[in-house]
Amino acid sequence: MIMQPASTEIASRTAAIVQELKGLEGPLLPILHGIQEEFGHVPQDALPVIAEALNISKAEVHGVVTFYHDYRSHPAGRHVLKLCQAEACQSMGSDVVAAKLKQLLGIGFHETARDGSVTLEPVYCLGLCACAPSAMLDGEVIGRLDDEKLDEIVAEVRS
Repeated sequence: MIMQPASTEIASRTAAIVQELKGLEGPLLPILHGIQEEFGHVPQDALPVIAEALNISKAEVHGVVTFYHDYRSHPAGRHVLKLCQAEACQSMGSDVVAAKLKQLLGIGFHETARDGSVTLEPVYCLGLCACAPSAMLDGEVIGRLDDEKLDEIVAEVRS
């Protein structure tokens, strides 16, 4: 189980990030990236700190966090597996690949394995359409997914 920092620690670390970046033009996205880099996700306790510093509502900050799929509300697993669900990958069987991965990993999209080994996320284009279906594991793209590659991926995230 991952221990979460106390609320006051989150607030103080968030305030430092906000202070460093709030002078940028359009500072919200860089601030959110900085917070996610610091904590591994964007904690709910950070939202009011950001909102107050930028003079926007907490709802506006929440809206941005939930709109962009790369921001997380909870820490990710040790590995992050992003499976393309865009049209080109769908036409090449990404739905079958997704079903098999979900079964092999025992999790669905937007979930993390109980042991914290992997988080499975859908993405909507990795730019690898000619090699569909495709995925990205910890920032490395993998094309032409088949049963053998899926078994290799599962073995890697479980090791």
